[in-house]
Amino acid sequence: MTADSPSDFDPHIDPIAAARWAGMPAARAPWLHEEVGRRMAERLDYIKLPTKEWTNWSWRRGGKPQHSALRTSLWQKMTAKSIKQPSELSQDMIWSNMQLNMEAAPKRMIEAWHAALKTDGFVLFSCLGPDTLMELRAAYERRAWPAPLHQLTDMHDWGDRLVGQGFAEPVMDMERLVLTFASPERALAELRELGRNLHPARATGRQGLSSKAWRASLLEALDESRGADGQIALTFELIYGHAIKPKPRVKLSSHSAISLQTMREMLHKPPLI
Repeated sequence: MTADSPSDFDPHIDPIAAARWAGMPAARAPWLHEEVGRRMAERLDYIKLPTKEWTNWSWRRGGKPQHSALRTSLWQKMTAKSIKQPSELSQDMIWSNMQLNMEAAPKRMIEAWHAALKTDGFVLFSCLGPDTLMELRAAYERRAWPAPLHQLTDMHDWGDRLVGQGFAEPVMDMERLVLTFASPERALAELRELGRNLHPARATGRQGLSSKAWRASLLEALDESRGADGQIALTFELIYGHAIKPKPRVKLSSHSAISLQTMREMLHKPPLI
C-alpha cells in the first residue's frame, strides 16, 4: 500500500522527470512490456463486450505484440498516435500496457480513459505493483540509500480509483515474475530500458558520489541479488485490471435538465461482461 492522496492520486513521482522519460525516444518496446502485453491480451478471451473501435494508450513503449491469443480484428484497429483530445474519441476499448506506473498524473489519465470510451466500453491495463524490485530495494536499504524506484500503487487501490472516477465492475489480478541475469551489467541495462526512478528524493544521500563511483556501487548492489544458481534475480509484480464505463446516472430533483446524448446513453442496455 502507498501513501497516495485519495483526492489527487499523488503517486510521489517527480513530474518533470516523468515528462522527460515520456518524451524520450524508444526504438522498441522492452521485452518485459511485450510479454506483459501478451499476457494481458489473453484476458480478452474472458471479456464478452463487443470491440470494434479501440485505442492503444501506450503505443510508445507498450509494444504491439502479434500473438495467436489476440483478436486479429482488434489489433488491426491500432491507432499509433498520442491522445491529445480524448473527449473527441468514442472507443469500445482503451488498451494501456505498462504505462500507469510511470504516470505523474494518474487521475487525469483515468479521467481521459473515461472520456474516451463509449458507454459500456472498457479499459484494459497493466502496470507494476509495490513488490517490484524488492531485492534491489533491500540492497538500497542496507546502504541507507533512497529507494531505487518511486512508490507503486497496490492493485486494490487502483480498483478503488477506477470506481471513484466513474468506472464500474473493476476486475483486478496480480502475478509476480522473477527475471534472472548473468551479470549486474546486464541487469542494469534491462532496468534502464524498462524505466527510470521517478522518486522526488531519488538523489538524496548520494550527491557526493561521482558517476563512476555511483555506477560501481549500483552494480555491487545488484550483484547482491544472486541466488544459489549464481544468477541475479529481480522480482516484478505485475498488475492487470479492467473496468467498464457504465450508463450515466443522473440524480433527479423536481426539476432536472440532462442532455439528449446522456439520455440516449442511459437508455442503452449494456451487454454482459
